[in-house]
Amino acid sequence: MKHLLILLALALTAHARQPNVIFILADDLGPGDLGCYGQKYIKTPNLDRMAAEGMRLTQHYSGNAVCAPSRCVLMTGLHPGHAFIRDNRQAENAKGLPRMGKPEHEGQHPIPPETVTLAEVFKALNYTTGGFGKWGLGGPGSTGEPLKQGFDRWFGYNCQGVAHNFYPTYLWDNDKTIDLKNPPFLSNDKLKPDEDPAKPGSYKRFQGSEYSADLIAEQALKFARDNQDKPFFLYWPTTVPHVALQVPDDSLQEYIGKFDDPPYPGGKGYLPHFKPKAAYAAMITRMDREIGRMMALIAELGLDDDTIFVFASDNGPVSGTHQGLAGTDCAFFNSNEGRRDGKGTLYDGGFRSPGIVRWKGKIKSGITSDRVTGFEDWMPTLAELIGSKDKTPKTDGISFAPTLLGQKQPEREFLYREFPSYGGQQILRMGDWKLVRMNMTGKGGKAKAKAATEELFNIATDPAETKNVAAEHPDLVAKMKAIMAAQHTRSADFPMAALDQ
Repeated sequence: MKHLLILLALALTAHARQPNVIFILADDLGPGDLGCYGQKYIKTPNLDRMAAEGMRLTQHYSGNAVCAPSRCVLMTGLHPGHAFIRDNRQAENAKGLPRMGKPEHEGQHPIPPETVTLAEVFKALNYTTGGFGKWGLGGPGSTGEPLKQGFDRWFGYNCQGVAHNFYPTYLWDNDKTIDLKNPPFLSNDKLKPDEDPAKPGSYKRFQGSEYSADLIAEQALKFARDNQDKPFFLYWPTTVPHVALQVPDDSLQEYIGKFDDPPYPGGKGYLPHFKPKAAYAAMITRMDREIGRMMALIAELGLDDDTIFVFASDNGPVSGTHQGLAGTDCAFFNSNEGRRDGKGTLYDGGFRSPGIVRWKGKIKSGITSDRVTGFEDWMPTLAELIGSKDKTPKTDGISFAPTLLGQKQPEREFLYREFPSYGGQQILRMGDWKLVRMNMTGKGGKAKAKAATEELFNIATDPAETKNVAAEHPDLVAKMKAIMAAQHTRSADFPMAALDQ
């Protein structure tokens, strides 16, 4: 009998494995761009299925209002008042270079070597780790490059600037570059005077033969297949749908003629496109197709029960109506779900993110959660889900694993963000209340100096943040400002003068 019990225990141990985690991060995608969040024009059947078979988060916030600082929050579990990277900034040796860049002179300001990343947490737990897409936390050879921050495998872009082109001349394959068969045009090229903006042929010189998002997806699939026999962490920060608007013709054709779509002639540092709305929609649908291929592969490998899928976006969509930045049209697609502003601001339109989590057999199908969650929560949440709750560094995050698994848990006390750019911004979300402080540096980018403002909104009754009720709740404002002050730490690299006094 004793021997039978030992054999049973060994059998159970052999079948028990820590789950894989596939974390897919879109780039400048609004919640409203997905069918499962109400999108009416853009087809996203696979992400819709992921939501139908898991949990959809309705109050999920990215790490910040632009790429690099948001990714730093995700990778470190520290909110922007404590995180090292707090704004987009080129590395010292990459300043002033064109966005096409040079492999030896590219990348963003690096995270320091002592940084503990999400990848390192997984690696310490004997996971194989792979990243596929856009990094943005340290250029090649710096302390922040992905292979020095916990990744066993990296494929894609290192530099955010180079990633503005979906037909680059090279991509990074671990610590080496591979040449692509794409023309060496710059991302700010425009149509020539004799080219007709309404004719597709005028844009052919901006089209390459190797689409980076496809190449990156193939490598992500290969990583999952190659590591099917052991737990893996697959981080897939796709560059879709960040501008420039570029997509292969076979995907574009699905949306040609579907809506009024005047051409975008180029400018503002981005490439032109003869059907910008169709291109934006097609990019997202093509991304969804690749995600569907990953879901199918995981099922084919028999890993569905052992794989947690997560989908989110690094910040809100580019705001504005037709012919906004690079031809985007947030208003037409309702990308920000009618919330205020978009990328670059800490109003909800700027950093609300979709949030989808699927774990077959563990997370109930077709459910939603209105719990306020943020990127700093992913490190403790994923650690708890894989059974390693007590083996992670201290973070600002709060695990919402109980919520995902259908258990009740207390609401978070607050969610804090700060952003030294676009005039200097600071917000605190506490329950349904949100305090927004703008123009904290006394200037607004290239605009003239502006007076600092304080606005209080009730997100439950005023989701578009249109009615400032700060004057009606002075005690609440004072309490929230005190929390804000306590959450901000000085940063020599990313100073915020109004808060550092």
